[in-house]
Amino acid sequence: MDWVVGDRLGLPVPATAEALRDGGEAFLTNAFRAFGALGEHNRVVRITRCEELTGGSTGRKLLLDVQYSYPQPGLRTDLFVKFSRDFDDPVRDRGRTQMAPEVVFAALARTPGFPIAVPCPRFADYHADSGTGILITDRITFGHNGIERQYHKCRDDEMPRPDEHYRALVTAVARLAGTHRSGRLPAELTAAFPVDLRAATVGEPAPLTPDRLRRRLSRLEEFCRRHPGLLPPDVRSPRFLASLHEEAPEVLRREAAIWRALRDTDDHIALCHWNANVDNAWFWRDSAGILHCGLMDWGCVSRMNVAMALWGALCGAPTTLWDSHFGELVGLFCDEMQAAGGPRPDAAVLRRHLMLYMALMGITWLLDVPARIDRRLPDADAITSPADPRIREDESLRAPLQMLTNVLHLWRTEGVSGHLAALH
Repeated sequence: MDWVVGDRLGLPVPATAEALRDGGEAFLTNAFRAFGALGEHNRVVRITRCEELTGGSTGRKLLLDVQYSYPQPGLRTDLFVKFSRDFDDPVRDRGRTQMAPEVVFAALARTPGFPIAVPCPRFADYHADSGTGILITDRITFGHNGIERQYHKCRDDEMPRPDEHYRALVTAVARLAGTHRSGRLPAELTAAFPVDLRAATVGEPAPLTPDRLRRRLSRLEEFCRRHPGLLPPDVRSPRFLASLHEEAPEVLRREAAIWRALRDTDDHIALCHWNANVDNAWFWRDSAGILHCGLMDWGCVSRMNVAMALWGALCGAPTTLWDSHFGELVGLFCDEMQAAGGPRPDAAVLRRHLMLYMALMGITWLLDVPARIDRRLPDADAITSPADPRIREDESLRAPLQMLTNVLHLWRTEGVSGHLAALH
């Protein structure tokens, strides 16, 4: 499959980098004009770079440089191309449906006065029957023109003033949520984003039964005994691990009630970025030295409980940030969402929802981290730590381990059982 017809604009859409190269300047000109990103009297006259870019969890990606007949201020020549498909990798290709809402969001982001910075979209379309789509945006030039270097997920020790960066992240997420709830965004576009909380995820987890959960908890205990260097002492204590055996099955038993609580708190439902980690953001300072944040990679964007978005932004942060700034960041989110015109979330409810959602994500997705590390690092021993280069340099190990650490730490310090008791 090389080309499909996009559902939104009815234009042929290339499914692969090779097809885009074949379509060349003519395709780009027609696509940019149809999307409203290029005037009728201008055109793409030359492609000067079309280079594959590795990374990400879905679809192929390109760095694309072009020239126009009439260069104009704001008409960028350095572009980024994202395909929904990766025909050479079935695992990555399974994530192709994530682009469906991202294409709608690209159209929404062209709304005048859009409240946050996103990579300027130049073209986006998607063919739902095949899951084939393309997104072309301006490229974020990390490390140039006042933009800070790109930060990697769960390597916040490389980031100056992490607390300041997370304030900027939370502010951006909250401003979009508040603007959406204010009604200032086009209703015909925001209506395309459903409230389907369980769909805000990448992939489908294996069904979690009580027996499977018990086995994972037992493996976690064994992992803590064999690898004390990989998790902090407070979450390795026998007393805490024993309490998990009591409380985690209750989280599983009350899963439906948790989802219902997240869904039914109307003032907490808004359009949000689901995964606003620092690696999906860029940062810059204005003339007054104030740090600002833009957000990219909008796969799975939808209307959701804002606690889910807040967890998505903070789940990879160091535990020290949770200990020192979590309450402040919850308050900041509430302030910014209200200031943007939305209803003010109840801070206590937001905190409770985040902890319950965190607990669900923890037992569903993160209790397999011990098995993953055992498979990938069979020679890990008692002194192996997160600083081991095999972990630190591998996001597929580093990030889940940090997120599991956060889940266990917050479970212990925040008291998940108390939040469960508050459910109706």
